[in-house]
Amino acid sequence: MKLLFLACLSPKTGNCTTAERIRAHIVSAGHTCELRDAAGFKSSVEVARLIEQKPPFEGAIAIHLFKGGRLLLDTQVPFGVVFGGTDINEDVKVEQKRAVMEQVLLKARFAVAFTDKLKAEAEVFLLSQSSKIYVQPQGIKTEVAQSFSWREFLRRSATCLPICLLPGVSGEDVEDLHVFLLVCGLRRVKDPLYLLEAFSEWHTENPLVVLIIIGPKIDPVFTEEVEAISKRLAGVYLAQEMSQEELHAAMRRSAALVNSSVSEGMSAAILEAMDLEVPVVARDIPGNTAVVQHEVTGLLYSSPKEFVRVSQRLLVDGELRERVVTNGKRYVEEHHSLDHEREAYQRLVDTLH
Repeated sequence: MKLLFLACLSPKTGNCTTAERIRAHIVSAGHTCELRDAAGFKSSVEVARLIEQKPPFEGAIAIHLFKGGRLLLDTQVPFGVVFGGTDINEDVKVEQKRAVMEQVLLKARFAVAFTDKLKAEAEVFLLSQSSKIYVQPQGIKTEVAQSFSWREFLRRSATCLPICLLPGVSGEDVEDLHVFLLVCGLRRVKDPLYLLEAFSEWHTENPLVVLIIIGPKIDPVFTEEVEAISKRLAGVYLAQEMSQEELHAAMRRSAALVNSSVSEGMSAAILEAMDLEVPVVARDIPGNTAVVQHEVTGLLYSSPKEFVRVSQRLLVDGELRERVVTNGKRYVEEHHSLDHEREAYQRLVDTLH
């Protein structure tokens, strides 16, 4: 079967990683699956013409009902959709977008939600199509680069200050830093600025704690704002992007993986950190609480001050750290199996015949 797959493909984002992983599942079942960036199309008419080209596509899939699914409304081939966090957290609030999403859901053969909560909210905000919404959590697989050091990492990250300029930290101490890693695309919904002032104050008290923000520069204007503020505040650094294997190595060497998003569907970075046995400190929002149980699989916070408070505790409470790491690893193994995800998407694609 020849399938068209539409998704937001900004490099090194969660959307891109998820799309590539799902595409691999589909191809492994013997199908042909062509992945295209939804942002590259101006209208559903363009997509309909693409689908009809010889040899024609026989089916389609899209991630995000509004961003991707709306582009399939003029096609005659069967299609399925995958909910993104933006669909339920943001787009349903806009009446025009919600109406389009309802059309997509009505026409789709199936829809996939990452969590039971996301499915429940979809049923509340959109026309009830419960029978065609399936819950399938993201599958997780991590690969770690063999060699990694914070000294080398900071040396190569031009937007990070040289380690010699860190007050109270010598070159010999750099590997002893308590690095809190905030992994996110630089856009407002990820809210990387939320913690910076409070973290900088903590760094002033304890120079060995640093916050490093790393992720693709999605919003150029917002990226400039993050760059300016991170240069002004002590202990806060914006690093260059890196390969997935290097990023996972950095996670493994960090004190914790930080999430500060305003809204999330399901954060792949959080799940990857859990799989790598790294503590997670996440903002208390619905998308995060679906996977992070406070003091069980990670730590939650509702304000910058509370973030500092729970992070300080994490550094000194070995029992707490061991508990959230062990439970987080077990949670990912039990609920985010790559094999289960592969089997689910292969079954769903079969319904497009």
